Amino acid sequence: MDTNTLQRPRAIEALVAGTPTSDGAGVKLSRVLTQQWQRRLDPFLMLDHFGSDSPDDYIAGFPDHPHRGFETVTIMLQGRMRHRDSGGHEGLITDGGVQWMTAASGLIHSETPEQTEGRMDGFQLWLNLHSTDKMGPIGYRDIEDADIPRWSGEGAGARVIAGQCGTGAAAVRGAMQRPKTEPVILDITLQPGARFALPLPPTMNAFLYLHTGSVVVQGREAHARQMAVLTNPTDSDGVALGAGPAGARLLLIAGQPLREPIAQHGPFVMNTRQELMQAVADYQAGRLGTIRAAT
Repeated sequence: MDTNTLQRPRAIEALVAGTPTSDGAGVKLSRVLTQQWQRRLDPFLMLDHFGSDSPDDYIAGFPDHPHRGFETVTIMLQGRMRHRDSGGHEGLITDGGVQWMTAASGLIHSETPEQTEGRMDGFQLWLNLHSTDKMGPIGYRDIEDADIPRWSGEGAGARVIAGQCGTGAAAVRGAMQRPKTEPVILDITLQPGARFALPLPPTMNAFLYLHTGSVVVQGREAHARQMAVLTNPTDSDGVALGAGPAGARLLLIAGQPLREPIAQHGPFVMNTRQELMQAVADYQAGRLGTIRAAT
């Protein structure tokens, strides 16, 4: 897409560096989208980047743990991760694969690395659910790299995980479409100096996460391991960016805000404190199920 087709592209509002932390049984990761950004980047609740060449940083994985009230999107760039959950779903995410899990009314799952050496590199994004869907049915889908639609342009390419990339006859529809939040999730690769543009409605919240390289958005530069929160003035018509001298790989993420109260306690995200207390009680009483042993 020609960046010149946009008349009022968004700018960078803030640049955010990830916070080193650990989760699960000690998996080392960088937490980029934290609770302080949840309302500004509604409907997105969290973004973690896990990337290491040392098995000690990831081999313990994420043993059995619960979720309720939102969806998780795991994007595996490199590595192998086994998923099992109390709904009877099982899958293996491999290089380039994506796992989309709808926790909704609640489940217990585990994520276990199936490699003992080499690089593990990827992301987990938490996407909120509307209040009317938080106690709905759970869901699970594995999407292999080969099944993710591709958009290509001059010096630019995108894996269209969710939403749409491009316009008119050149539009590429993503592997996932979700109502209400209408997420756009693109894994973009840019050659040095390449340009990319995407029309977006001004109602959407949007941000970038730079995996490698750098990009310039309306004169401001974002570098690897930074989240760039994008402005959304009422007259904006999209986002336009250009790659730096080393090119770039980045996530572009956007969605329609829910504008509902957010009540979170660890892996439970509801709308009220009472709903959180019920989620904890249901988990403690075993009402979120158990994971069947591997066969």
